[in-house]
Formats: sequence, C-alpha cells, structure tokens
Amino acid sequence: MSKSLALPFQTAKQLAAAIRKKKIGCLELLDLYIDRVEAHNPKLNAIIASDVEGARKRAKAADRALKAGKKLGPLHGVPMTIKESFDVAGYPTTWGDPAFRNHKAESHSLLAQRMVDAGVTLFGKTNIPLNLADWQSYNEVYGSTNNPWDLSRTPGGSSGGSGAALAAGLTGIEAGSDIGASIRNPAHYCGVFGHKPTWGVVSPKGHALAGNVAYGDIGVVGPLARGAEDLEIAMDVMAGPDEIDGRGWKLALPKSKKKKLRDFKVAVLLSDPNAEVDQSVQDELQKLATFLGRNKTKVSDTARPAIDTAELNDVYIRMLRAATSARMSDAVYAQAVADAAGFAPGDKSYFAQMQRGNSLSHRTWLQLNEKRHRMRLAWDAFFEDYDLMLCPVAVTAAFPHDQQGLRHLRTIVVNNKKVPVVDQIFWAGYAGITLMPASAAPIGQTKEGLPIGVQIIGRQYDDYTCIQFAKLLEQEYRSFVPPPGYN
Repeated sequence: MSKSLALPFQTAKQLAAAIRKKKIGCLELLDLYIDRVEAHNPKLNAIIASDVEGARKRAKAADRALKAGKKLGPLHGVPMTIKESFDVAGYPTTWGDPAFRNHKAESHSLLAQRMVDAGVTLFGKTNIPLNLADWQSYNEVYGSTNNPWDLSRTPGGSSGGSGAALAAGLTGIEAGSDIGASIRNPAHYCGVFGHKPTWGVVSPKGHALAGNVAYGDIGVVGPLARGAEDLEIAMDVMAGPDEIDGRGWKLALPKSKKKKLRDFKVAVLLSDPNAEVDQSVQDELQKLATFLGRNKTKVSDTARPAIDTAELNDVYIRMLRAATSARMSDAVYAQAVADAAGFAPGDKSYFAQMQRGNSLSHRTWLQLNEKRHRMRLAWDAFFEDYDLMLCPVAVTAAFPHDQQGLRHLRTIVVNNKKVPVVDQIFWAGYAGITLMPASAAPIGQTKEGLPIGVQIIGRQYDDYTCIQFAKLLEQEYRSFVPPPGYN
C-alpha cells in the first residue's frame, strides 16, 4: 500500500511536484542526492561515473527557469542517473569492456536527450556487467555492484546499478535496457518498478558500443523507477521513433481505460517445467492471485497461450544469442561454429543452444523467426480473452555474488536444489521473444527479507495496460519499500 516516504525515496513525480510547488529547489534536491551518493555508494558501487559540477550548473539553470515562470517539463529538476551503456555527452560508454575504457561519448543517446528535454538533471551513470550479459553487474572497468538489501548478493543485471541506485535512494529515476530481463530482473531483485516496452516503441539510438548504429532484434530500452506512475511519465517522454522513422510514422500507444483491479481479467502462472520457480517466489505470486480474486479481479490459474513453452525457450535462446553475436571476435565466433558442429542433434543444453545461436545461419534464423511470429499470433489470440499474464520475473530472489568461471557453468539454488543459473532465461524470453511489453512490480519479500516482484505481461503495444495494473497494485497491494539502513 502506498505511504509517505522520506524525500530521497519519493517517486520522480512527487519530486517534480515538490519543485514546482517550491518546497525544495532543483540544486538543493541534487545536492541531497549527491550527499547520499557520497555516504552510501562506496559500499554499493552503483553509480560509477558522475559530473557533479556540470549537474550543479544545470540544476541552477533549472532553478532560474522555475523562478522566471518558464514552461516546465514533467520531470523538471528531478535528479537522474542512467545505465552506463547509454551515450551521454562527456561520459564514458564502455559496456564494461576495458578496450573501451577511454571512450567518451560526444552526444546524448536519444533516450537521454528526451529525458533531459523533459527536465531531468542528469548527474551520473550506473554500473553494468561486461557487454550487458549477466544477471550480476560487475566488470573490469568499474568493479562489482552490490544489492542494497544484502551486500553479499547481486542487484541483478544488466541494469543492476540502476536498480541498486533507485532502491538505496541515490537517484530520482533511471533508464535501462532489456534483452534478457535486464530491466525486469534488477527491478525484481531490488524491489523497484521497471518496464520493458514493446519492441520498437522506444528508439535505442545511441545505446550501442563502438559507434554502432543498427537497431538489434529483441532488445529494448525503457524506464526503472520507485513508482509505477513514473514508468508512465517516462514512457510518455521516451517513446516514439527516431528522426528518420519519425518522418513517416507516429506512435499512438493506447491508454488503459481500466480504473480498478476488478476491471481486469488476468491469468496467473507460478512456474514452468523449463524453469522451475523457487517456492518463496511462487508463494508471493499465489498471495497476489488470492488478493486479486478477493477483490473481484477475474483470475485464471489455467489459461495459457497455445504455445509449446519448450519450443519458445529454444527459439528465444538461439535468437537471443544470434542478436548479440555481432559483438563476438572472429576467434570466439570460429569456436562457436566448431562447437555447434559437434553437438548431438538432441543436445538442448543451454551451452549447445547458445553456441548454435552464436553461429546461426541466416536460413535457420528465418525459420526460427517464422516460429516466433506464429507464437506471437498465439499470444495475441490469448489476449482476446485476457488482459494480462502474471508470472515470475526470475526463478529466485537475488542470489549471492558468483563471479567465478563461465556464466553457463554457474549454479543457483532453487527449492534446495542446485540448478544452472541460465535456466531462468526462460522467464526473460516468455514475453521478450514475441516482442511484447512487460512491467515488473514489487509484491513481497522472502523470509530473509529479499524483494520479490511480479512480471506483468501485456498484448503487443498494450504497454500502458501493464503499467496501469502496476499502478493499481502499488496503490492497493504493495508499493516501494526502502531497504533498511539507507534513511
């Protein structure tokens, strides 16, 4: 349930309102967050680059604009940090790769520019894993980021610094990217809100490494925040085509007309044979489903799209790895080709599927894309009868740091059993491979006090329906709760 929080933990909407009402100045608010960064960031390492003097100049200019009665953007004066992988003029963009340690962006990414135009005071960048390829956030350039709920655990990835900074009250709003739950996962692990937009809705221009300009498959960029309404405000600002596409088409995402939880018809999925979910997560999802039923929301625990989820997972892993394969060196690619040729046809292990995807032929990609779009149609048919699918974000709450060896060989504990950490890629792909929107919202905690979130999947382009449901959950079920020790 929503309750009044100390100023650093308030939503971006609340912070912007306080500025407009002149309860606090833009510079004063920025300095409050900078003081908090100095106090708390050393143990978290969430914010890994900043321009304090530049930000203070912009905050002073924002104060002058307010005093002069100029028209203000919806986020005027709200301090913001952003995921390291977005270009911001004068800041490094390395994606955690030491080879790009000295690379500095010359201009803002389109998302960063749109947020600045909406009034934010951009003052820093947040940490990521190497090449954005982990549910942990560590790299040789910036080191490791810790979860504010438990410093021995990951904040998630790849937008892990974003989630940690928000949860600890070090920033007002954030932006991340998501191809493998990289917005949804940190929101779940850190107890904040996130939204993975419908593919293509928010232009990723300027979210690339080494000056690359092509827009990739599956991956999206979008907001993270301490409140669901902030997701809506940010989507209003971020969404829309780049300059070239904008010459020919305009975005018109439908707004949700549903005002109460009882207006929704939802399906609930607690687990799947492809990615067993820990009972601690299932229990919180079941509590939510029970609450919804008691509040006259139409809830089904059996309704599903007509999709073979094993096939969905297979298609997702191979197309995901194909989508990121251009980053590989020639030597690494050659090894993937050799590995893929040696696997038995029936080997569907993650490593086998990963290497097949890394070396995918275009003909096979086209065949997988056909399967993908058949599943997309099956989802759309499902949404003729249901507004949303509620399911896990990941198989567990935040897990302990594990930075040894190759990712696909690491394990996590699910229901007292060790399983490959990569098993949970299924929950990233459940909405991702078919290009659909999904919000993540906090719904509870484990007995150890770690946050648990729900994934709210909607029909393609029903981004605001996902967010509206998250807003209602925030109002009536559970809102953001700050981790202990950061007041």
